[in-house]
Amino acid sequence: MSDSPQYTPVPPQTAQSGLSDTAAGALAYVTIIPAIIFLLVEPYNKNSFVKFHAWQSIFLGIVMFAISFINVIPILGQIVFLIGMLGVFVAWVIVVLKALKGEKYQLPIIGKYAAQQAGS
Repeated sequence: MSDSPQYTPVPPQTAQSGLSDTAAGALAYVTIIPAIIFLLVEPYNKNSFVKFHAWQSIFLGIVMFAISFINVIPILGQIVFLIGMLGVFVAWVIVVLKALKGEKYQLPIIGKYAAQQAGS
């Protein structure tokens, strides 16, 4: 009778290639560059969740670019610019957190277009 402990072998973990869907969806919002990369590179360009968040990130970048032109108008334009950018920042935080949770949260107006482009 042996007093040595019994060892059970640990099954090998399967190698995961790339990022999880939720990580890729959230990473698409960091800048416009990962969003474009996810639309071009497999397997992300075949995943509707990642494509949706990549397109929504691109459209959010376009909104930020459009709001930046308002800043050239003295005083009133700068106030509108600050309020608009604050709103975009709040929306950005919301969509990043929703993507990390695995949700497809559609922003008003641009979310509908992102869903159409992603085919979802």
